[in-house]
Parts: sequence; C-alpha cells; structure tokens
Amino acid sequence: MFTLLIKPYLSARTHALLPSPILLRSLIQVIPSSSSLSLTIAVSFSSLPFVERFHLSPAPTMSPPELDVASLLLLIPRTALSPILAVALIAFSVLCFFPGGIVWAFSKAHVRSIPGPPGFVSALSGSAAHRVLAGLAHSLNAVDLMAFSVGFTRFVVSSHPDTAKEILNSSAFADRPIKESAYELLFHRAMGFAPFGEYWRNLRRISSTYLFSPRRIAAFGEHRRVVGEKMVADVRDLMAKHGVMEVKKVLHFGSLNNVMMSVFGKRYDFGRGEGLELEGLVKEGYELLGLFNWGDHFPLLGWLDLQGVRKRCRSLVKRVNAFVGSIIEEHKKGRTDGSLVDGKGDFVDVLLGLEKEEKLSDADMVAVLWEMIFRGTDTVAILLEWIMARMVLHPDIQSKAQCEIDAAVGRSRAVCDADIVNLPYLQAIVKEALRMHPPGPLLSWARLAVHDVHVGDHFIPAGTTAMVNMWSITHDESIWSESSEFKPERFVEEDVSILGSDLRLAPFGAGRRVCPGKAMGLAAVHLWLAQLLQCFEWVPAECGVDLAERLKMSLEMEKPLVCKAIARN
Repeated sequence: MFTLLIKPYLSARTHALLPSPILLRSLIQVIPSSSSLSLTIAVSFSSLPFVERFHLSPAPTMSPPELDVASLLLLIPRTALSPILAVALIAFSVLCFFPGGIVWAFSKAHVRSIPGPPGFVSALSGSAAHRVLAGLAHSLNAVDLMAFSVGFTRFVVSSHPDTAKEILNSSAFADRPIKESAYELLFHRAMGFAPFGEYWRNLRRISSTYLFSPRRIAAFGEHRRVVGEKMVADVRDLMAKHGVMEVKKVLHFGSLNNVMMSVFGKRYDFGRGEGLELEGLVKEGYELLGLFNWGDHFPLLGWLDLQGVRKRCRSLVKRVNAFVGSIIEEHKKGRTDGSLVDGKGDFVDVLLGLEKEEKLSDADMVAVLWEMIFRGTDTVAILLEWIMARMVLHPDIQSKAQCEIDAAVGRSRAVCDADIVNLPYLQAIVKEALRMHPPGPLLSWARLAVHDVHVGDHFIPAGTTAMVNMWSITHDESIWSESSEFKPERFVEEDVSILGSDLRLAPFGAGRRVCPGKAMGLAAVHLWLAQLLQCFEWVPAECGVDLAERLKMSLEMEKPLVCKAIARN
C-alpha cells in the first residue's frame, strides 16, 4: 500500500510542469500493492489552473535505501526498474531541470545558459500568459532575457526595452513563426506571417506606398466620420430601448464596417444577409487564431489534430475564398479607369491596379485582404473598449477631455480628423490606454531566429522563437512611475512616440515587422473617441466595471463593458 498526502504549495516558480498530472496518475497505477512506498505530494493550487508542480519526498516511515533517485522522481519503486532504464530516467529528469527546460538542454546554447524555469512551461495556453511570464522573469532575475520551453519549441522572452529593441530591429529575427491555424488560414501569404524575402518586401512596399500612405489615410477620413456618426446613433438607440448598453458590440460592428469600406468599398447591415455571413467568418477566424494549439509544439499532436484546428481552418478557408473571391470578381467587372487617380479607390482597386512586377495572384489577394480585416477590426475595437472603461472609471479624466473638445471644437459642429491635432490630452488618453492595456501584449510579438545570433551576452540558436513582453515593460516601476495608475498627464509632460522608435511603449511593434496599418488605426481611434466623448457623458451601470483581462488573439476585457451614455446636449 502507499499513502498519498496532498497539501497546498504556492511558489513563484510553480510554472514548470514535471511530471505531468497524466503521467503521475499512470505511474501511480503501476506501483505494486505490496510496495511500502509512501509519498508526500505537494500540488500547486495557484490562480492558474493549468499550472501544477509536484514536490516529492519519502515518508518518515520509509528508510532512504528503499528509493533511488529515479524512483523518487518518477514514483516507481527501485525494484521495478532495470539499471538501464534507471539511468535513462535519471538523465531525463536532470535534463528537465535544465534552465529553460529540456529543449534548451539539447541546444547549442547550453555552454552559457540563459536563466529560465525548468521543465515545460504551460503558461502560453492560459488567458494570462503575459502576467505569468512577467512574474517568472522577475522571480528568476531574467528581465533582460528568459528562456523556456513549450513542448519541443524553444522560446526566449524579453521584458526590457533595450533587449527588446535589439531583438525587434535585428535582421536575425526578420521571420515570424507561423502556427498551424495561421498557415491553414492563408496568412503565410499575407504581410503578418509571410517569410522574410522578396515576396514579403513586395507586400511591404505595396502597403507603405499604396494602402497605408498618408494620402490614402486622409482619403478615408469621410468614411471614418460616417462610421463614427453611426456609432453615436446606435448608442442613442440602445440607451432609448434598454437604459444601458454593451459598448463592445457597437465598437465591433463600427470597426468592422470601417475596415469593410476601406478594403471592399461597401458597408454591411450586420444581422442579416452578407453582413451575417461576414460576422460568422470573422468570429470563427478569431477563435481559431486565438486558440492555443498544442499541436504547434508537439509534432505527434499536430499530426493527430486532436483539437480539430486543421479541420475547422480548412472549412473556414473554403468560405473565405468564396466570399472574398466574389468581391474581387465584382471589382474586376466594375472597375473604371479613373478609380485610382483621385485616391478614393478601396484596397481591392489598389491591388487590381498594380503594375505587372508588383501584381498579386487572386489567391494572394484573398490572403492579404483577409488579414487586413482581422488586424484592422480587432485592435481598434478592443482598444476603444478599454478606453471607454477607463472613462467610466475616471470621470475627472473624462470631463477634462470633454472640456478640451468643447474649447477646440465647440458643440455646434461635429468633431473631425482635422481637430485631433488640437486635442493633445485626448491623444494622451489613447497613449495611456495603450500602456495599461496593450492589445497585443505578448503573442503577436513572436519572431523567429533565422540563424544563430547573440543577444547581449547570450547565444540564441537558429529556430528559436523570440518574444517581447510589452505588458511587462509598460508595467515596470523602474521604467514608468506609478505604473499601476491610469495617468494620461504623463504623456502631456513627455512626448513619447508609440510608433516603434521608443521601446518603452511600442504597442504596434518595431523594426521590419512593425504594424503597417498603425497610423490608419490610430486615426480611427482618435476620431471615434472624440465623437463619443463630445456627444455623451459615460457613467457606470449597476454592474460596475470589471477590468479583468483575457488574452486570446488580443488582450480583451474578460467581461464586456456595460454602462450608460447620457446625451450631453
């Protein structure tokens, strides 16, 4: 018989999973009933249910010679092991405790190890990966660079702006790792995930010259204004019907329609017809891209497709090809020769009008356009929801922004793009929201080392996935004073660029892979925020405001914001 005693164990270093609960259970079952084995097992009951660690020790009634090292680590009596198996188990166990985990133990970097937790880190599968990795980095004194393993994938993560800048600006990290869902959804042929090379450079040139140039951003100003006015009207309708409103729905539909107008040149009536179909495509795509797929890190699981990711992606791609392909065909038939001359053509018109050496195939056009829908809709809507939550929680800041709008614009006319330059406090609010709640705090920053490289004093082997924990940087007290406080004034006192040159706050990335649509996204956020604040006073509903986070494809509010909007005029 054996005795199993369980007691709570909390530690900043309980994020290494070795042995796994499944392995533990299976090994307990094979222990002979005649064995006098008695163990104390300490299980971590942290706030993250996916994190467990077992601390094993012999019970007082057992004499030490009854167990050898391999028995102790894997819960198997010594008599059940052959000498060869015992040696193998001991070697495996030692390697698992190597800093960064077993994958790093077999890498060329083991001569000078990078600090990191042993075992397999399962944090990336949870909804608070940015917080877990930040805590690990600080507890291990590995803020500059920390190594860890997820399955057979080797990672490093930086939580310091200087190291982050070195990674993001290095040509050695010009590629991005592409998970199965992104590949199956065609994103390996779009800007975000295309391999570094001539095709990627062509996409980058098209984006900067045609799609996101200052001229084109200005040309879509009227579309943004109309979308903002529709949001204001929707808010009024919802308040009249229900007395409260869920902000996320209004922002999501408005942002999606803005992207649709920019990309396809048409608006949709959501809830029916093509609008309903589009909603379904976008929702399914978000779920697939935000899903942590164990098959990306364990080849056997990827082959088995136990989570059904590959099957769902291929089903979605058929629908996407049909939907976007039909719109491309419509544009081919209906294009006029002067559609691009005045700068008012949508993105489909731009791509169809490219010269021969830049021209994309229809399949590549579908990938490029589809990626824009995801990236453009998600970031803007989520950021605005965080900002509105802060406005509800901080009425003094909201009032100050409204006074600024009244002084610069007045209430007799609607705010427009040209007014934003005269609203520095409103711009500071947006920056502070990006600092407190970066939409892509961790996962969207992943880069792939295309060859061996040194980062500082540390050697990074080719094939390593490198990430920057921007959330950790923006919440570091040594970088930002009173980092847990929402204080837009800090950006009035100091003009901090958020476009990638200052890695203390670079929510859109930096270097070769910086987000190409950042200026267009910010233009929408600034204008719509000004319109919503000019027209309404935002106050809490009875349910209050919950700032709990959930990291999926982006960092979302776990509970959607529900509040009241009271007309100011």
